[in-house]
Amino acid sequence: MTGQKTSENEGKSPTYSAPALEKGLDVVELLAREPSGLSIGEMAARLGRSISELFRIIVVLDRRGWLQKIPGGDRYRVTYKVLEVAHHATPARELTHVAAPLMHDLASTVQQSCHLVVLNGQHGVVVLRQESPGPTAFAVRLGTTVGLLTSCSGHVLLAFATPEQRAALLTALSAPAELAGELETIRDRGYEKLASARLSAVCDVSCPIYGFDGKVVAALTVPYLEAIHREGQADLDASLEALRKTAAAISTALGWYDRSDQPIMPTLSVATPPPRRRRAS
Repeated sequence: MTGQKTSENEGKSPTYSAPALEKGLDVVELLAREPSGLSIGEMAARLGRSISELFRIIVVLDRRGWLQKIPGGDRYRVTYKVLEVAHHATPARELTHVAAPLMHDLASTVQQSCHLVVLNGQHGVVVLRQESPGPTAFAVRLGTTVGLLTSCSGHVLLAFATPEQRAALLTALSAPAELAGELETIRDRGYEKLASARLSAVCDVSCPIYGFDGKVVAALTVPYLEAIHREGQADLDASLEALRKTAAAISTALGWYDRSDQPIMPTLSVATPPPRRRRAS
């Protein structure tokens, strides 16, 4: 028919090929799952490519600061540039800027480490951490991936997500039916307390952080490590209370306010200008 063009691909996004770019992304994504790094030969075997295919790609990524060769060996690993770029391009930059000094104060107060987790697709990721100033503590590595179904931080991100987002995530993750009830309990009490999925001696406590729009933007978590000699170290209840106050302070600094107490936006601190008088006609 004149003037009409039909195709089975009509309405679909065009498919373009950029082989070198795809190889580079494959390398970065592979190494992101290998904190101990991999050699070029190991990368080639994992990706089903030849060493010669990857060599120049890896040299360029190394020169641009995305990869780093581990001293004393032939293995490469990703650098923190991945997080640095992500922070500059996402709201995580403002969040970490606001949270950093408050997390430092929290760690000093309770003598425990703490970390900040944001939602990234179907899992969480640690975007900021503060180690304890004390002699003994458990700290989670920056960039660590966190499971939503099994972690304390993940439960908080799910519990305080919007109903639509929570339902979509629970479906996508094939969550057990009983988890919905547990998440409701977390929302009611305002925090989660859960034995660590990583270490038996650690009890995680986590609270939500809200943005200006009232939606959860992160989970602030203290992996509480019980010490035998607890000089200067707060107990678990005191640590939880300090954690709740810090989470509220970070939320407030991001522009959040308690809509149950203030259903209307707070008024400006300047005086309201008087109404203009009509001129006599």
